[in-house]
Amino acid sequence: MNWSVLPDLAAVVLLACAFASVAQRSPTQVSRLWLIGWLVIVLHFTSLLFVNVAGIWGTFAEMVGLSALTWTGMLFMWSSVPYRKEYSSPWMFTVLLGANTFYVSLLAIGPAASWALTPAAALFGLLPLAVTLFALRGFNHPLRWVTVILYGILSVFLLHFQHRPGNGADLATYAVLFTVYFDCCIHFSYIYRRATAGAFITIIGFLTWAAVFVTAPLMMTFWPAIHVESEVWNLPKYLVAAGMILLLFEEQIEHNRHLALHDDLTGLPNRRLFQDRLGNALERARRTKTQTALLQVDLNRFKQVNDTLGHHIGDLVLQYVAAIFSARVRRSDTVARTGGDEFSVILEEPTSRGSAVLVGKSLQQLLSEPLNVGQGITVRIGASIGIAVFPDDAPNMDALCIAADRRMYDAKYGFRSVGDLSDFAATCSIPALQPESTTGMPKM
Repeated sequence: MNWSVLPDLAAVVLLACAFASVAQRSPTQVSRLWLIGWLVIVLHFTSLLFVNVAGIWGTFAEMVGLSALTWTGMLFMWSSVPYRKEYSSPWMFTVLLGANTFYVSLLAIGPAASWALTPAAALFGLLPLAVTLFALRGFNHPLRWVTVILYGILSVFLLHFQHRPGNGADLATYAVLFTVYFDCCIHFSYIYRRATAGAFITIIGFLTWAAVFVTAPLMMTFWPAIHVESEVWNLPKYLVAAGMILLLFEEQIEHNRHLALHDDLTGLPNRRLFQDRLGNALERARRTKTQTALLQVDLNRFKQVNDTLGHHIGDLVLQYVAAIFSARVRRSDTVARTGGDEFSVILEEPTSRGSAVLVGKSLQQLLSEPLNVGQGITVRIGASIGIAVFPDDAPNMDALCIAADRRMYDAKYGFRSVGDLSDFAATCSIPALQPESTTGMPKM
């Protein structure tokens, strides 16, 4: 038994437990893959306990240990693939996982399996290239080609050095592990392109983890008298774990911030974020001496939708309206849900009263069409819209909101007609329309 790995095993077990506790707070596919990866690292260290056992069990333990180390890198790499849902991605993951497992297993078996190393090394170059070329007509991504090139270089390296007398097997092992973790480092660098401590520490951790498999053989070749404790070589693992935990915390904080500023049902900015964006928009308009338009939209008879069809259908209507509003305005504009059935639209420069009126008419027309909210239910719903323009109608944010609200309520309760939309008051309304009759669906 190799009892010297017990401290590392205990540390990794505690680290995996801590990671599991943190990952439970933000259960995503990525966090689950990371957790599985750390559990596989526990398997790696557990197998190292038995590598000194004579006979087949020692060989099996070495095979599991090397395979687990490659599996961990593959899982971490897979978690950072931005195109996992692309149909050829599972095939690429499968062939790489299979090729790595097959090759390191042959290395663990030793000289008895050396005859199979050449075809196994060729698979590293051929299989990823075959999957990439097969999917090339429908999918192409630079990360895919990075992987193909890395494994092509690995294949050439193995074919030249794996049968080298003395240290050929060691060089092959280090080359495989370096490729796995360097590819992982590249994927993480691509997907986490942000200036945060978690991203920086994780990427540096993977880079140093990959560098271990270059540094170790160089030291054994040129400085054999220098002895480095195994704990030093394991430090990159702990660095990666710390970085991943920080990433989970950062994403949880970002998620909480998003929830605080966005409506949970529609995903649109809520009143708090709307006021912040409106204030910034007015400040920009004041500085550049341009105009900003505010549209206040109230859905007609929305309460009747809830009362007759249920709140679930009302929620679907709100989500549908949010989607069509977001699709209608520019990316530089803002659509917010500022009340139960109220929406606000901020139109920034370049805009004018005329363009705001056109947007209002467009939204009016969209809401006059039958809304297919799913579940076989189609409804017709109207809206009342009030438009106010800064600085013509109001000198500040509060006054602008009051002006738009007043015109929206005037339109809603019939003080102005639809034909008045283009006048200075810039109000609009549409008659509240009845839901379309559908089978088993009550009238509103």
